[in-house]
Amino acid sequence: MIIIRNIKMPLDTDFGDLKAAVSKKFNINARSVRLFKKAVDARRKDDVCFNCAFLVETDNDTAVLKRLKKYDAAEYREKPYIFPAVSGKYSRPVVVGFGPCGMFAALSLAKAGLCPIVLERGRDVDRRMLDVGRFFATNELDESSNIQFGEGGAGTFSDGKLNTGIKDPRIATVLKTFADHGAGEKILYDSKPHIGTDVLVKVVRSIRQEIIALGGEVLFEHKLTDIKSVNCRVTSVTVETPDGIKEMPCDNVLLCVGHSARDTFEMLKKRNIEMQPKPFAVGARIEHQQSQIDRAQYGDFAGHPSLGAADYRLAEHISNGRGVFTFCMCPGGEVVNASSEKGRIAVNGMSYNARDGRNANSAVLVGVDTADYFKNDVLDGMYFQREIEEKAYSVGKGLPVSENLGSFLGQGVSDGSVTPTVKTGVTFGKIEDVLPRFVTDSLKEGILLFDRKLKGFADPSAVLTAPETRSSSPVKIIRDECGVASLKGLYPCGEGAGYAGGITSAAVDGLKTAERIIESLN
Repeated sequence: MIIIRNIKMPLDTDFGDLKAAVSKKFNINARSVRLFKKAVDARRKDDVCFNCAFLVETDNDTAVLKRLKKYDAAEYREKPYIFPAVSGKYSRPVVVGFGPCGMFAALSLAKAGLCPIVLERGRDVDRRMLDVGRFFATNELDESSNIQFGEGGAGTFSDGKLNTGIKDPRIATVLKTFADHGAGEKILYDSKPHIGTDVLVKVVRSIRQEIIALGGEVLFEHKLTDIKSVNCRVTSVTVETPDGIKEMPCDNVLLCVGHSARDTFEMLKKRNIEMQPKPFAVGARIEHQQSQIDRAQYGDFAGHPSLGAADYRLAEHISNGRGVFTFCMCPGGEVVNASSEKGRIAVNGMSYNARDGRNANSAVLVGVDTADYFKNDVLDGMYFQREIEEKAYSVGKGLPVSENLGSFLGQGVSDGSVTPTVKTGVTFGKIEDVLPRFVTDSLKEGILLFDRKLKGFADPSAVLTAPETRSSSPVKIIRDECGVASLKGLYPCGEGAGYAGGITSAAVDGLKTAERIIESLN
């Protein structure tokens, strides 16, 4: 098989008949052609096109490679991921949390025949959708079933982005698993793959059904409240269930909690599990009209049916030495009230698969170092986040706080073309009354610098909504080279433990942690 990279294809290319198109373009007789990678190339606004890579099979790959010397072509061999197996019988591992990390860890353990028990504090995805819908309509928060907690984790109510900054061969397996469970094969070749909330709901349900079919067990409304040990080794977990408190004996616990499992962090601190504070970021969500972003990115090609909604990714180091960056950009999406604790406000962004909403939104975040918050407690970062969220709740009278960008920057007046998409509603006020001064000063400088890269980013009609405090975990749960915490049998992994940042990297860490457990058993 041959891979041919960096091939420009016009926007009107018929990707449904690649065999003929590639054979003609390279003057070869291809037996089969598969799209390996597809990215929009908008560096020239007068010539927006696709940059593609193809996997090609011919009758004589060696001879064809010689003819393709002027192209970026090479031999290609696929290396399929083999899920590890165990020999013998062992006690069932317990997986805490059913977000991407816990889901892929449980799937791997189930494929190995270990019949894992999954504990998820929230509800299954169908009941969770009802709870979230009720919250959007009434602003009555269920602290166990919301944007943060429940089947699929926080990623279920997001854009469902699958691109990641890590390099790991397991990424292909994560993408293929999602595709096999209903995400569609487009995610296998798209350079910026995403699923969308509406499709993710079906995908996570399907993965759960496979885990159960393989002998695993997924227990919803089961919250970990304690970990028991003897001689520094896990012996059992204590679980709060609808039927009361239960103790479950176990030897191995995979701690796959998310960045919002704050009561779990408090329990770990009480149990003297080694943790350390870590840097994170806080800021706000910014909304523009999606059509404005399309024009800025694609010029006259904006609106072309092959392109869809444009995205962006921006970052700057500003004069005070801090980093300001956009995060989790949601084309054609909406800003959501992502609170998980009563009396506190946090926001996030999400998109449906079609990305056809009127607004684009993204987090605009400022780096927060441990020196900004650490006093003497490993959880000071969490307390710092909570302080901001409580202030927002007070300023917003129980709702997220919004402000037009022109007001925030003290430059220009909004024409009202951008309105907040938050379904619970917002309270218009001052972002500076919510976020620390060093954050708002950094945001102002960073946004003006972003405007130089993306025309219109500092449009006074854009809307900021705050606070975005849950971009990553405020702690790292220390683990050794075998993935084990300071308590033997405890395997912290994923985003909440401080080892991932997004759906794909969390899923990869879940697979790696399952491998480590299986290796230790073997």
